[in-house]
Amino acid sequence: MRQYASKTALAAIVLAAALTTGAGAQQTIKVGVIQPLTGAFAASGNYVANGAKIAADEINAKGGVLGKKLELVLEDNKSNPTEAAAVAEKLIVRDKVPVMMGAWGSGFTLAIMPKLMEYKVPMLVETSSAGKITTSGNPYIFRISPPSSVEAVAFAKVVDKLKIGKADFLVVNNDWGRGAADDFGKMFKEHNIKVGLVETMDPPAQDMSAQLAKIKASDADTLIITTAVEQLTLIFKQAAALGLKKRIITTGGSQNPDQLIEQAGAAANDTTHITFFTPWNPNVSADPAESFRGYDGIRTIAAAINKAGKAEPEAIRAAFWQIELPGMNGPIKFNKVGPVGQESGQSNPGIYLIKIENGKVVLPSA
Repeated sequence: MRQYASKTALAAIVLAAALTTGAGAQQTIKVGVIQPLTGAFAASGNYVANGAKIAADEINAKGGVLGKKLELVLEDNKSNPTEAAAVAEKLIVRDKVPVMMGAWGSGFTLAIMPKLMEYKVPMLVETSSAGKITTSGNPYIFRISPPSSVEAVAFAKVVDKLKIGKADFLVVNNDWGRGAADDFGKMFKEHNIKVGLVETMDPPAQDMSAQLAKIKASDADTLIITTAVEQLTLIFKQAAALGLKKRIITTGGSQNPDQLIEQAGAAANDTTHITFFTPWNPNVSADPAESFRGYDGIRTIAAAINKAGKAEPEAIRAAFWQIELPGMNGPIKFNKVGPVGQESGQSNPGIYLIKIENGKVVLPSA
């Protein structure tokens, strides 16, 4: 009887070991994805998440990475910085992800950054544009979206042709919006363009009529707006209702012209936009909305894992510095930014200026 029990126990151990081995052989490579799937920026966050899923599906259909499938572990930051930090820690501690992508808004990304330092896990930043994300000394940050300072430098190449005399600002009241007002304001002053009002709005705000009334009454000829597509649609409609006739230029590349045309209608006409893709050229980027950010982000992460040869945080972090691949808006290659020895990675994508006229996306004439 004892001999039978021993054989049974041994068989159980062998079976358990076989199951463990089998599970290991079928193991996926987890990638944490943090986006605002609900809350004020849900539309944009879901676009990015969908692009990430498309990229993962394409990669997995071709055999995955290192012989394993990518598994996206998607978390909702609920358009809230505190929630962003909490789900980042959950992904690292509980889900054991070796790398993450996130977190759309600059405030959300900044809230996560101490967690990256604490746990030594790298994150690919696909959207956030606040300058201090890459200048504060966090070696676990790799950004494929341009900071507002880079946008301003690119815009400076055409600003003289636009003949702007004085510009007002209407920006979302967070690191992204305030940073854009600072960077573009500095650039304007260098080009002898006067800076007028700097009006702010909370991210969930839906009535900007008070700010727009002030701007309408000012002597500025141009209005610079920085916010997400949801607020842009409302602003265009409210500006049209107030009869605001100033030139409108948006920064941040976060808006999808097709969505603005569909949702704002005629109110979007004659607005100019800095974008990070070329919607007039479908051979370069066909109908990307904001999904191209998630798509390029996951492809970049997959390339880093492949280069690292293993799905471990430090190996992936080191590999980010070695990759170079074509993205939907230009080559992706990381340059060092920030304090020596603690540099973050910054890629410099293409930046384009487009205009909406008669419900169509066109190149500006000036």
